[in-house]
Amino acid sequence: MKNSAVRTLFLGLALTGSALPGWVCATEDPVPQATGDTIREEETALKMTPAERRAQGIEIAKVTRRALRDVVTAPGEVHMNAYRSAQVTPRVDAQIVARHARLGESVKRGRLLVTLSSVEVAGAQGDLIESDREWRRVKKLGRNVVSAKRYVAAQVARQRAYAALRAYGMTKAQIGALLRSGDASRATGEFDLFAPQDGIVISDAFVSGEFVARGRVLFELTDVKTPWVEAQLDPRDATRVAVGAPVRVSRDGRKWIDGRVVQLYYRLNPATRTRPVRIEVSNSDVIMLAGEYVDVALRTGGAAPLLAVPRDALVLMQGSQTVFKLDGDELHPQPVETGVTRAGWTEIRAGLAQGDEIVVKGVFLLKSLVLKSQMGEGHGH
Repeated sequence: MKNSAVRTLFLGLALTGSALPGWVCATEDPVPQATGDTIREEETALKMTPAERRAQGIEIAKVTRRALRDVVTAPGEVHMNAYRSAQVTPRVDAQIVARHARLGESVKRGRLLVTLSSVEVAGAQGDLIESDREWRRVKKLGRNVVSAKRYVAAQVARQRAYAALRAYGMTKAQIGALLRSGDASRATGEFDLFAPQDGIVISDAFVSGEFVARGRVLFELTDVKTPWVEAQLDPRDATRVAVGAPVRVSRDGRKWIDGRVVQLYYRLNPATRTRPVRIEVSNSDVIMLAGEYVDVALRTGGAAPLLAVPRDALVLMQGSQTVFKLDGDELHPQPVETGVTRAGWTEIRAGLAQGDEIVVKGVFLLKSLVLKSQMGEGHGH
């Protein structure tokens, strides 16, 4: 026996007295009998085999518990991911000799980007060649021949010259090649700068032959597939957002890109009195430009798991929210009491238990079959 709402639903079906051929199975005694104030009835159900359900696009799923989180929407702005970006700058005043990469080009870590020349670097290269020669002579003679003072001085001078070239940006491989040559004529002051990471060249504001000061940004590299999006939230909403929370980002309100919250700011925006939230977009094939405005939808946390079904599993029948519950090969309309609906899921307060199997796709087809059954039986009567 079902509850009163089910009785009301199936009483209307039973009184019509016939079945939808092939799918609607009527009981042997469809006419309810009244005994005092009690109405006895056997329910009518839609009967469909698994093959028939598949053919009609009807899908079944178990009822489970899930956290029904709120979705907070906010405007956002795309920013370059500073943790996956790098600037390439000279550490000494120098002149641009040659460019080896261009704006928009994808480069790998260690790729040669630019060749420069510096008077200071030329001096340091000459010092290293000279001090290296002296150090090798002293080392060959040994401590028993040369004084301890000269031995240490030669060693320190060589180390100091080596460290100076490293500080200017020459790599160990470049310095090694210079030392192996032992040729003072190679102390030209030329040196190269290389890509410190994989990325896209997003800035290269210089020309060949230009004299640039130390610290001048010659190249900017960034991973354009994992940009940041900064969303401005009401401080009350921000308290319910946790690091790691899933986020969806859209440029046009139609196509959405997945991301996650990576940081919460600890200072309000003084102009808008909102709290910025930093979001990292996940390896998107859609290139979003820094400075672009987007829509952001964030899931809030802290919700206890509730018995819930997909919103599309519910249909209104005889004034009650109803699902179709599977029992063997029969699909029974089951009135339910609903609660909140969030992010496409609706809380079920009564009428179902965890583990029940219900229709989650194709409920409107089933409703139409029930209505057609009722109409056909009414005409037959």
